[in-house]
Amino acid sequence: MIMNLLATLLAALVTLPIGFIWYNPKVFGTVWMRESGMTEEKAKGANMVKVFGLTILFSFMIAFMLNQIVIHQVGAVQLAGGDPAKALPSFHAFMEDYKDAHRSFGHGVLHGVIAGIFFALPLIAINSLFERKSWKYILINAGYFIVSLGIMGGIICAWK
Repeated sequence: MIMNLLATLLAALVTLPIGFIWYNPKVFGTVWMRESGMTEEKAKGANMVKVFGLTILFSFMIAFMLNQIVIHQVGAVQLAGGDPAKALPSFHAFMEDYKDAHRSFGHGVLHGVIAGIFFALPLIAINSLFERKSWKYILINAGYFIVSLGIMGGIICAWK
């Protein structure tokens, strides 16, 4: 199996420290609070167990899908019907030739960043435009996901 559950879980958890840094008042936190309309009172009134629990769940869902994007060998397994044991000999020869091709941290970062730019940014921008949020708000949130998806992709791709 190509997906490494431990790498996927670690990739999901990495969003938390990135968020702590990204949304820190000394980085983008103050601007984000102003642009989002968040106040200290609202922030203190949140159920943080729920917020962090759901953040980890949603981050795991993202990491799960990143496996399909950053590991090219997944496509070969899908072409073989999803079960390598039932695949033709040509599949096994292909996988032997290309077993670790493009399996590096840097390659995963590249594909994670591309996913951030072409998936996260448009999703955030579309909602934010309808909510009449500023471009600062859009770029701060999209930037967080571009960085997070890059690091997540690197972890997933490099950890065999």
